[in-house]
Amino acid sequence: AARIGAVRQQVAVVPAGLPAKAPKGQRARAVRPLCAAEPARKPVSASAASSPVAPVEEEEASAVDYEALAQELVGASPLEIMDRALDMFGSEIAIAFSGAEDVALIEYAKLTGRPFSVFSLDTGRLNPETYELFDKVEKHYGIHIEYMFPEASEVQDLVRSKGLFSFYEDGHQECCRVRKVRPLRRALKGLKAWITGQRKDQSPGTRASIPVVQVDPSFEGLHGGAGSLIKWNPVANVDGKDIWTFLRTMDVPVNTLHAQGYVSIGCEPCTRPVLPGQHEREGRWWWEDATAKECGLHKGNIDREDQAPKVGVNGNGSAEARAPDIFQSQAIVNLTRPGIENLLRLENRAEPWLTVLYAPWCPYCQAMEASYVELAEKLSGSGIKVAKFRADGEQKPFAQAELQLQSFPTILLFPGRTVKPIKYPSEKRDVQSLLAFVNSLR
Repeated sequence: AARIGAVRQQVAVVPAGLPAKAPKGQRARAVRPLCAAEPARKPVSASAASSPVAPVEEEEASAVDYEALAQELVGASPLEIMDRALDMFGSEIAIAFSGAEDVALIEYAKLTGRPFSVFSLDTGRLNPETYELFDKVEKHYGIHIEYMFPEASEVQDLVRSKGLFSFYEDGHQECCRVRKVRPLRRALKGLKAWITGQRKDQSPGTRASIPVVQVDPSFEGLHGGAGSLIKWNPVANVDGKDIWTFLRTMDVPVNTLHAQGYVSIGCEPCTRPVLPGQHEREGRWWWEDATAKECGLHKGNIDREDQAPKVGVNGNGSAEARAPDIFQSQAIVNLTRPGIENLLRLENRAEPWLTVLYAPWCPYCQAMEASYVELAEKLSGSGIKVAKFRADGEQKPFAQAELQLQSFPTILLFPGRTVKPIKYPSEKRDVQSLLAFVNSLR
């Protein structure tokens, strides 16, 4: 109950002459439609009640100090924050639903008793299970989700010029820009505020400081220009495990992919399950740098980080310099730059070397520390050396050019009889998976 919070239910008054109860199966249409890209098509909005909505007295964005409001709501429950957002913006705010655990947002909106609208981005490459969830959610809540689609001509140009899977070669940003960012921009042009399911624990590199409400740093709203759109993050301060406790308690429909090991869910080619010990964002764009996994919908998170003192992949920030070292064990050799250069040059090594390229500030390196130390202890005395090489900062260009570094951590096996090191290809960093890799190449 403390997690859900206490908010008075809003009772809608049914005008005389209207039926007290809508016919079964009829969907509520009590809120002005979300302004989408196709003006000829009238989207249907979602509502928690079937009766007409009284006009909401608006608070102009310019008259509200949103930094102060965010501080005021730091200790508020998600339900209280949701109620405040819907109360302030009425029909000019909408929930962005991705088809994952952010279905909690829709449940919170329903619990406020206020009307609400929901939209989602259909990229054309979602999992079948995600489309199934959309249908279940619409039926469960009696709402209509407004789907935003990419421009067909832009998708055709991208696919014809670069193929269906270009993001594996040159990064996901271009594809996400066509399929997600531009459709979102069109959706937000018809709103004064939007509600997201961002949480601080979702991505330590980009979401650790998000407030519960903010002026959107990346997109424009109904009136255009900087500051014209407000972004609400009601579950920013909630842990993922508490979100799932809430979903189970309220018996909310969820994506069946979650039961298959998927945590963060996006497009099918760019999403995969994660293993115990891996961070949820490791299931997204796993072939890219682990420190900035955003598709562009929340690019302002990265922009804000860039405006602060640098803490990222270049190794020059003070926070990185202060990060305590990891993989501390007598069973692990700490390689210097000359040491790893010697390993590269040797043609006949006396014994194989397993080496992790790491950065101590990287949360993904920190997450695998225990398994790597355990592996080193298992291999102690087996004829295989286990080592580490810090590859951030000044060493990063060398590691990228000579050691196949693309993201942290990178694991290499230097075999006994070949010159070129072999890169561990999987994101599975548990002891058994790493041991299987080593044994298969001994």
